[in-house]
Amino acid sequence: MRISNLVLIEELKLLTLKAIESATQLSKEPLEKLQKKENPTTWSALECIEHLNRYGDFYLPEIKAVMLPDKQSAIEIFKAGLLGNYFANAMKVKPKLNKMKTFQNMNPNQCSLNKDVLVVFLKQQAEMLDLLNQAKTYNLTKLKTKISISKFIKLRLGDTFRVVVYHNERHLLQANRYFFS
Repeated sequence: MRISNLVLIEELKLLTLKAIESATQLSKEPLEKLQKKENPTTWSALECIEHLNRYGDFYLPEIKAVMLPDKQSAIEIFKAGLLGNYFANAMKVKPKLNKMKTFQNMNPNQCSLNKDVLVVFLKQQAEMLDLLNQAKTYNLTKLKTKISISKFIKLRLGDTFRVVVYHNERHLLQANRYFFS
């Protein structure tokens, strides 16, 4: 996949703004509804958001760490990596979503959660918007970030942004299933 850096960043910013809007709407719902589950193995809306927060806790600092002032050297075209493109496409919302297992440390099932989860998520999304705005002056193909599942694998910065934003979109859709289906 080859795409203009600016086109990619604008697409991801739009999806992030939608995530903010969605989480803001969820925050207006009663706590009991946000904690509702179909059964003990499924996630409530708050568990979906907590799952995203846990990934945000890993990826936002990782992205910031590679976006240092001395690393600025924007190029106009982003070229996705083979593995990064695979992960991003696996996360992207499709008409028929494939189910995926999550790692135990990222699984919030059965956690006692309240609306603070949404406050954290909204802060993370504001930070993501800021990072996306800054990303216009960076080489999204050359800079690489670690990934949460292995310290030996790195993704191109543009792919990392795609994976995180698409992952957010996917689980916000899941979180909203009780409210807007």
